[in-house]
Amino acid sequence: MFEPFPGNYVWNLSTNLALMCGGNIGEIDEACRPIREAAARGEDAGTALFFDSWVSVAHQVIDNGKADEEKGRKLSAGIKYQRAAGYLLAAERMQSRDYAPRWEAYGKGLEMFRRGVELQGLGVEFIDIPYEGSSFPALFVPAKPIGGRPAPVLVSCNGLDSMKEQIFGAGNPAAFASRGVSTLVIDQPGTGAALRLNGLVGRHDAEAWASPAVDYLMTRNDVDPKRIGMFGLSLGGYFAPRAAAFEKRFALCAVMGANHNWGEMQKRRQAREGDRPVPHYWDHVMWVFGKKTIEDFMDWAPSMDLNGVVEKIEAPFLITHSGGDRQIPVEYAHQSYDQAVKSPKRELHITTRADFEMEHCGADNGTILRDYIADWIGETFAAM
Repeated sequence: MFEPFPGNYVWNLSTNLALMCGGNIGEIDEACRPIREAAARGEDAGTALFFDSWVSVAHQVIDNGKADEEKGRKLSAGIKYQRAAGYLLAAERMQSRDYAPRWEAYGKGLEMFRRGVELQGLGVEFIDIPYEGSSFPALFVPAKPIGGRPAPVLVSCNGLDSMKEQIFGAGNPAAFASRGVSTLVIDQPGTGAALRLNGLVGRHDAEAWASPAVDYLMTRNDVDPKRIGMFGLSLGGYFAPRAAAFEKRFALCAVMGANHNWGEMQKRRQAREGDRPVPHYWDHVMWVFGKKTIEDFMDWAPSMDLNGVVEKIEAPFLITHSGGDRQIPVEYAHQSYDQAVKSPKRELHITTRADFEMEHCGADNGTILRDYIADWIGETFAAM
């Protein structure tokens, strides 16, 4: 993994994710150089300095995009706006929830993302999915139908701390679309705008929000209702199999990172086993899942367990995992595979050093698992 901050896994991870989601190495280098000393003080200290440096670069990129737009160069402007959105959201993601400037940066990030994809003419639809008297937002990224049939579609969920804009920026929907598969990229409860703007917290029973996503897709005439799949990465490696186990309208399931027993992993993290994805980690997980104390959170966390759940998946199931994942042990990938006894087509794929992609969910490369999953999904849907 590219490590501009020696010894600080969390800051390095965030930097690599920004690169993976479309960042420019020169701009990211400009954001990182002034804060190397701050990074040496640990993952939690100095995150406000991280914020200031990255937001400064983001606003310069926005200004550059405005200069393009004034000249009528909409495509160039849109590309810059989308890239600036990635930097703003990366900066926001690194903050504690009581850091007030994060909210303006988040709003600006959403604004620049939408302006960016619209100027590029990417055909993204901005959707709200009804959910328990409220709603959560999604992006619908269409694929061209093949052979006169409506296209199959994936519901793509986030991990613990990712957002739909980052999933889009990483090229997952584009990889699926090039193989004839549309994507509904959601900010499910506990993530992105569902949490930040609508106050919807996460829950262990992912089918509670996955089923409304399927309900929405069933209303579209450009979607094949018999070929709807579920995909998740990182903590989505828990959510997606849980959803597929109980929502039988899912025709397949694929994960990038097998989060088989996230509840157990919290005890291991308290013992400082494994790296963490974000600064201010314990405050972050309490916010995501709506718990007031760490004791409440730890009492609830064991519900996030796929033991006794994966056995209920009756659809094709692909488990992928990075061979050098420092956050989630590879043993969890084997557990998910071994327990998926009712899946008619189960597959386990773990990267090696030959892939040049060994970190959590491919953060050190970003293309190997993405494309492997897209190939498997395209082939599996085509055979249906």
